[in-house]
Amino acid sequence: MAIEYYYMRRSVPMAIFFTIITCGIYGIYWLYQILSSLYALNGEPSSAGMDIVFTFITCGIYGIYLAYKMGKLESRAYYLYGMHTKDDSILYLILSIFGFDIINYAILQSNINQLIYHGRPPEPGHANDAPPPPGNQNYPGTFE
Repeated sequence: MAIEYYYMRRSVPMAIFFTIITCGIYGIYWLYQILSSLYALNGEPSSAGMDIVFTFITCGIYGIYLAYKMGKLESRAYYLYGMHTKDDSILYLILSIFGFDIINYAILQSNINQLIYHGRPPEPGHANDAPPPPGNQNYPGTFE
């Protein structure tokens, strides 16, 4: 039941609006939801809470790595769901270095919404064994 919640589509403009209105507090919750969705879409146990704690403990330095990691998780989810794979991890890394994390969140949420709406979910219980998407038989499979 909890996993189904993570597959819920979320409005990007409303999330940006709430993040601005709450001076970033909603952005922390939004980040948690994005991370939880990415882990769920990849069939992995969620460590979203620990990722956020590490970001606070390191005063944001872990958050820069986390932006890159979210890009890799997103790329893998596209692969698992049989969609054209793309790797925006470098874009997320650069935006995070310059402090534009809200743009990262907006792009990621938009891509997650697209995945949920258009993607073909992998077979139950075999998320990591999904066949490569058509035309991309040699996908490397290394995501970290």
